[in-house]
Amino acid sequence: MGRQKVRSAVLVGAVAALAAAVGPVGTATAAVGPGEPHTVVVDCSGQPQMRPSSYLIACGDGNNGLVSLEWTQWGAASAEGRGSDVVNDCVPYCAAGRFHTYPVTVRLDTVRPRPGQSGQPYFTVLHVHYTADTPARTPRDATYSIVGV
Repeated sequence: MGRQKVRSAVLVGAVAALAAAVGPVGTATAAVGPGEPHTVVVDCSGQPQMRPSSYLIACGDGNNGLVSLEWTQWGAASAEGRGSDVVNDCVPYCAAGRFHTYPVTVRLDTVRPRPGQSGQPYFTVLHVHYTADTPARTPRDATYSIVGV
C-alpha cells in the first residue's frame, strides 16, 4: 500500500475514533422544532440542540469535541456545564495522532437570532475552560464562534 493510502486510512481511523467518542450528532440531545422560542446551540450539521451530551468543536476534521456534558444551567441568555474535551494531539501529524481527554467547564452565550429560522435565538459563542491540564498550545480559556446556519 502506498504512503498516501496509509495516511488516508489512518486519518479515517482517527476521525472515526473521535466520532465514536463524541457520538452521532444529536445523541442524547433535545431537538427543538421551528417556532419554539428556546435558545439553542447549533451543531455541525446545522441542527438546533438543547443540553447536548456531546458537541463537536472541530467540524471539519473531527479532531476536537466535547463529551459527557452535564448542564448545570440552560437559560435564554447563557448556558453552563461541565464535561470533557477530547483532543487529537496530531503528533507526528493528525492522522497518526492520539486523542487525549481534558476536564472542562463550558459556557454558551452571546445570543443572536438564527438567519432564515424565524429568528430562533441561538448561542454564538462557546467558552471552554480547562480545569486541569490543557492540550499543547491551548490556553486555559479558549473561545469558539458558533455559526447558526
